[in-house]
Formats: sequence, structure tokens, C-alpha cells
Amino acid sequence: MGTGMLIANAVPLSRFAKVLASQLDHLVIDQTNLAGRFDIHVHWAPDMLESRNDPGGATLLPAGSPDGPSIFTAVEEQLGLKLKSTRAPVEVIVIDHAERPSEN
Repeated sequence: MGTGMLIANAVPLSRFAKVLASQLDHLVIDQTNLAGRFDIHVHWAPDMLESRNDPGGATLLPAGSPDGPSIFTAVEEQLGLKLKSTRAPVEVIVIDHAERPSEN
């Protein structure tokens, strides 16, 4: 993995979703229902994510660039997968209280 590119061999799509999540700073859920391992080669313009460094938490929007496609376009055109914004149930662990252990 490098800036604006990802090359992986024999990876499940669930793992690819986790890598995309780290690139997008958003949760990515694999809803393809495709089993097995895949070789993935995808290239995109590296600085396409305008909200990545936005402290205001702006909505993530793909933007055009003469240097290459956005990660959204690249995933669709190069891999045949589509990234879409949707709502889905996710597992969340909440820690509502914590204490230091006693000396016992």
C-alpha cells in the first residue's frame, strides 16, 4: 500500500473493506456476500478526500482531479465494486465505567 495505490494478493473482501475504512476515515462494511480471496490492484489520486483533515467533520465527498480518479471512482471502475453511503447496523462496544484495580 502506498499513497494513492493498493496492491494486495489473496485477501478477503472483508479485509479490503477495513483497509478502505482506514483510507476514508469512515466505517466500510462489506455487503458483497462474495466469499474467497481476491487479488486487488487499485490506483487513485491520493489527495481526493477533502474532509480527511477537516476538524469540522465535513461530509466526505469525492472530488475530481486531472491526476487521476477519486478513490470512489477507482474502486468502481477498476474493481467493479461500488462504495455507497448507507445506514446499516454495526456492533459497538461501550465502556460506561472504569475503575483502577484495588490493591488486593
